Amino acid sequence: MTEENFLKRPDRICFKGRILFLTEDTSLIRQQLEAQGDEREQIEAQLAARLANDDLPLMSNISTDEITPGWVCFYYDETLGQYVYVGMRDGAVKKDEVKQGGFAVVVSGLSKGCGSSRETAPYAEKWAGIQLVIAKSIEKIYGQNSQNIGLLTSDDFGLVQRIRNGEEISLSEFTDGLDPIAQAIVEHGGLFNYNKARLAGRVSPPPLQTKARPMTIVEKIIARHAFVTAGKIGVEAVKPGDALFAVADVRFSHEYVTPMAESLLKQALGPDARVTEPESVFAFRDHLTFLGRVMSQKHRDMGLLERAEGLATTQEDFTTRQGIRLYGENPDGGSEAICHNAVVEDLALPGQIVIGTDSHTCMAGVLGCFAFGVGSTDMANAWYAKDIRIRVPETVRYVLKGRKRADVAAKDVMLYILASEYMKTSKGIGKVLEFAGEDLKNWPMDERATLTNMSVEAGGTTGIIEPDEVTLDYIVKMRDLDRDEVRRGFTFSDPEAEYAAVFEINLDEIRPMVATPGDPRNGIPIDQLQQEVRIDAAYGGSCTGGKMADMDMYAEVLQNALDQGKRVAPGVHLYLQFGSQKIKQYARDRGYIEIFERAGAELIDPSCGACINAGPGASPSAETVTVSAQNRNFPGRSGPGKLYLASPYVVAASAIAGKIVEPRGFLLPKELESVGVDLV
Repeated sequence: MTEENFLKRPDRICFKGRILFLTEDTSLIRQQLEAQGDEREQIEAQLAARLANDDLPLMSNISTDEITPGWVCFYYDETLGQYVYVGMRDGAVKKDEVKQGGFAVVVSGLSKGCGSSRETAPYAEKWAGIQLVIAKSIEKIYGQNSQNIGLLTSDDFGLVQRIRNGEEISLSEFTDGLDPIAQAIVEHGGLFNYNKARLAGRVSPPPLQTKARPMTIVEKIIARHAFVTAGKIGVEAVKPGDALFAVADVRFSHEYVTPMAESLLKQALGPDARVTEPESVFAFRDHLTFLGRVMSQKHRDMGLLERAEGLATTQEDFTTRQGIRLYGENPDGGSEAICHNAVVEDLALPGQIVIGTDSHTCMAGVLGCFAFGVGSTDMANAWYAKDIRIRVPETVRYVLKGRKRADVAAKDVMLYILASEYMKTSKGIGKVLEFAGEDLKNWPMDERATLTNMSVEAGGTTGIIEPDEVTLDYIVKMRDLDRDEVRRGFTFSDPEAEYAAVFEINLDEIRPMVATPGDPRNGIPIDQLQQEVRIDAAYGGSCTGGKMADMDMYAEVLQNALDQGKRVAPGVHLYLQFGSQKIKQYARDRGYIEIFERAGAELIDPSCGACINAGPGASPSAETVTVSAQNRNFPGRSGPGKLYLASPYVVAASAIAGKIVEPRGFLLPKELESVGVDLV
């Protein structure tokens, strides 16, 4: 057998093991896990028959938080296999049950692997013995991570009975429909095996043949960054579906992921592996800064606080050895910045490609760059090769018509879009969401950034907004850069560019929204809540809700409340957390901190914190009800409680009212009247 063949998978695969059906009815999951002897086969046969008859409701929107909750990600070795699915809703799965159950295949519904880009999720499945994931639809980052580590995926439920019959399945059934690079990665059993063959000259991506054509902004950026050969970057044009490697301008990771990526880099290239061009690589101590303030005694007794602190130490050692800029802890408290806020404030520029080991990397698309999240394996590869594999995505264009009401924020607009049938049926997976419209010119950069930040909640690859004078003014002011130099990176979609879909959104029809617990796509107007929702906590923070414009909104509502003689309602805890030290200074300069404190808010220094159940504002119990300005509310994401998503206006107003309310009672009447909001 040649070395090349040794790196490849066999042409036919036999899946020897049980099939785990992840069903809406979690009691059926428990039955599968608890069954012994012949009962196992009986249950599996019954569920397989129901699936074949389209009579088995499968669990959808299984997030990576449910596959590997935040605390499980403190591990990045085979230990992950013990904890797969322990974050699943209703506590349906316990430690070691999947690993010890002999499962080889797992089956579920729509949007498998939504949410965070954490590669620990597919790794946990793989190390628990899972060889194949079958789902109605598979999220983009999770799917790519699975390919990178050799975990097979499919949307063909017909495989279930064939596997039960003991049939060997051709590898080609898992590569049909993939682009040539993804196909080769699957055939080689993962990205590193493929790249070993690629760097040795035994395999190479097919040359791009796309001729000049009208292109979207993202297509143009990809074409300019396409790796052709050593020393040659850029091609004439690309089209959706083209597969290539593209050179990244900014590469970043945080302490959750850096140690795992470093471990993978060393496994592939040896203990002395070096990062290429470290000046374009950045690391952040931003996710677990306040973990010690909220970690349960149970997890402390497991030694998890020490493991989490060890991640930060490992990252610091790595960045020192590699000469990488580390955004660390601030001497006065908290972190220097949440990675996404810092990338927008300090690092990314229009026309660039930005990759980060976090799904909300797409926030930087607000600057007119192509920014997207990747997994640990992709980042380890990009550290060395500087390039990232891309299948050119289709673009969906959202044209925002009219003008949004004064009590409506960008968060409401995004919750409205996410609640559409297009997004709820997984059609947004892998797409670019391009936002346009006259009213965007009136929006501050931070409000625009909410749109791009939350594009990943649709399963999108990224969100992007064409740069304009507002973009230019922002970058020049924040970084004191030359205007002409910044403008040279400006890129725009051609008028004749092709889109997968175009939607017009009438801003004046959007009212204050809330996403009910479980998924950001559960958005409804607040006045359609079926019953009053009393809250225990309100959280204003995270990369999405801790920006400068968000501080403006919190301050406006809270100052008006103070003018009415009101403060945070008894029994409600309002947390306000800054996204960066620059944002904290902005709030201080405008007198907001005094307003926040007088109103009764607890102020928290910059960090991700509650958004990932790692800081103040995370729910302590299942009974806790929180309204939050963060970006996602998957089960267990921010603790065991019930989490509603809303705009900064709604979060602050609800904290005063003690229940989820529209903010109109705490905004200036003349502003509301000017856009036709009924004050009665």
